[in-house]
Amino acid sequence: MAGRMVVGSAALAELVRPASAPDPAGGHRMLPVRPELSGLLPGRGLRRGSTIAVGAGQHRHSGTTSLLLALLAEASRAGSWCAVVGMPTFGAAAAAEAGIVLDRLALVPEPGPEWPTVVAALIDGVDVVVTAVPATVSASVASRLVARARQRGSVLVPYGRWDGADVTLQVVRGMWEGIGSGRGRLRRREVTISARGRGAAARPKEVKVWLPDAELTRVIPRSAGVGRPVPGLLRVVAPA
Repeated sequence: MAGRMVVGSAALAELVRPASAPDPAGGHRMLPVRPELSGLLPGRGLRRGSTIAVGAGQHRHSGTTSLLLALLAEASRAGSWCAVVGMPTFGAAAAAEAGIVLDRLALVPEPGPEWPTVVAALIDGVDVVVTAVPATVSASVASRLVARARQRGSVLVPYGRWDGADVTLQVVRGMWEGIGSGRGRLRRREVTISARGRGAAARPKEVKVWLPDAELTRVIPRSAGVGRPVPGLLRVVAPA
């Protein structure tokens, strides 16, 4: 089944659960993420009530969409509902390949001028809400949505610049693999993801992973014997 396309306030009201309803994920305060990303987040997961921003890349192939998919996959598999707002090019097929359960995915590609209302309603009843950040969003509206997510126990994931997030993840470097001697197809990309934030996330962190791939894998240097790692030689290890 494809992700649910939400059109209109009536459809939205049917989708979200009342804030007083039992938590379908069992009330756990931490939603899981893939092991390769866990070290970037306080508590090694998506803490309910937190705001985890993903910085938008400068071009469409920057790897940030794959990062968003990877961030949602484990929580979705564990039973959480996810919603994606304001991203008309977000593909359900790519989401399914990343491991997101489409039966628990709501898509609102064009929220229009009611964007704050739509996001607030989803925060009330969906575990993880991803939203593209409009260029015109005010600091007061952003603060109200952050406060609402904190109160309702939803994880807010703004895609774009968002001041005041608990953690901001950003793809800072990338290198494609697959072309050799002028031939071949681009298969996957080694990216460096940085994390910065406040409180427990104040210390900047970085990790290298392969995106996209059926499974994320961490990239680590290959050591030459017992000596220092040799620059440029990498091996891929399966997720721990």
